Amino acid sequence: MTTPTQPFFLYARKSTDVEDKQVLSIEAQLIELREYAAREHISIIDELVEKQSAKIPGRPVFNGMIDRIEKGEANGIVSWHPDRLARNSVDGGKLIYLVDTEKIKALKFPTFWFEPSPQGKFMLQIAFGQSKYYVDSLSENTKRGLRQKVRNGIFPAPAPMGYLNDVRTKTIVINPQKGPILKAAFQLYAKGHSRLEDIAHFLASKGLVSRKNNQFHKDRITFFLSNPFYIGLFRYGGEIHEGKHEPLIAKKLFTKVQEVLKARGKTVVKTATPKAFTGLLRCGICSMMITAEIQEKFYKGTNRHVVYTYYHCTRKSKTIVCRDIPIREEELDQQLSRLLLAVSLPSDWAENMKKQMKKDAMESAQSVAPIVAGKQQELSKLSMKLQHLLDSYLDQDIDKETYRKKKQELMVKKQTLEESIVTLQQSQNVWLEPLKTWISDASTVASVARGKDLTQKKEYLKKAFGLNLRLTHQKARGSALEPWAALRAAPTSRNWVDDGGFEPPTPST
Repeated sequence: MTTPTQPFFLYARKSTDVEDKQVLSIEAQLIELREYAAREHISIIDELVEKQSAKIPGRPVFNGMIDRIEKGEANGIVSWHPDRLARNSVDGGKLIYLVDTEKIKALKFPTFWFEPSPQGKFMLQIAFGQSKYYVDSLSENTKRGLRQKVRNGIFPAPAPMGYLNDVRTKTIVINPQKGPILKAAFQLYAKGHSRLEDIAHFLASKGLVSRKNNQFHKDRITFFLSNPFYIGLFRYGGEIHEGKHEPLIAKKLFTKVQEVLKARGKTVVKTATPKAFTGLLRCGICSMMITAEIQEKFYKGTNRHVVYTYYHCTRKSKTIVCRDIPIREEELDQQLSRLLLAVSLPSDWAENMKKQMKKDAMESAQSVAPIVAGKQQELSKLSMKLQHLLDSYLDQDIDKETYRKKKQELMVKKQTLEESIVTLQQSQNVWLEPLKTWISDASTVASVARGKDLTQKKEYLKKAFGLNLRLTHQKARGSALEPWAALRAAPTSRNWVDDGGFEPPTPST
């Protein structure tokens, strides 16, 4: 029988892990334990609460309680069940040792009988062992379930940016809002003109930012751009697996992005105040690049100051002494906007071109069935090779490292074949998507030119003029690329004429 003066600690614990899903909440444990202590006349000197898993040693509140017991502050513990005290062999062994040395004279549980006798300690050991067995079994069952998900082609983790976890179908689907933005980021980086910081800025301008509402760090951008999830594969357990989710981008685009990432390496780029038009124009006198400079003007006798951005030649030529004068960003913006307006596509032209394009697409359909059939046979053979490889690994005919290496090689070949089949089926209309994109861009140019987004203007100027823009004596000039040059040369009053379509000549098979 517990004496009224015997000091006890009251200990309540619950973790957020799966093994504690059915356990009483902290508040419920405290209410039950207080009532139990009152009924049993147990003297509680302190209530200790911990929200942490007991699977591994190292709980700070529990360890602090043990230290206080060893110092003699209390010699008993009240808890809901032994599994609240320990679910690992280290903590369980520590408690039993303290009972053996009489540092702990009593352990009280509303749901479990214990007395500090040989039989009581034996039962306590069984309770601790059952708790550890439950946690170990739960962990193994969870891992088994994850492995089965992987075998079924389901990524066993939260979907990456650009995708959603559909809780209704328990599948991963493309996010209709974020997916197209991320695809555009891949396309932008594949061109080779953008830094990782530029991609982060592009995503931020479209509303894709970190959880703390900050622009993504360049390391995070690298992770996005190198994640095979976006082509229908995923990494798990050191291997590449084939997923059932829909690819966001084509493998050809992904490969191009990896080449750009590798080529750019770890180039260190100095960051400074944003200067929208840097890297866009060359000096018309010495052909060196045009750079930007930030200047502040302070008004004497006031706290007012104005920040100006000037663009001028870098003057790095070793053969030509360039003394061209700088130009204010506002004036340069106006000149570049006029150049953009000169290559804009009239809205009525855009509508007529879309109609003609649809007509051409319907007329250009042709059969590619024999070629596709051959590719599908190759695909079937690859699937058989993958199965044979798995059988060899399970029969221990090959080691794990060889299996992983060969599997990844076959998976890449399979992915390439699948994409090749899709490409063949769409080969008769491969010109449609570039034309559709160009019509969309060309019809958007006017609104971009009249807008205030300088970064967007720079993007469209690169599309229309490439690196042909020159700045001479504060005047921006440049020759547009094809087909933009045709728009610049065409009179705006010209009527639309149906010239027979846009479809290019189809080469013989």
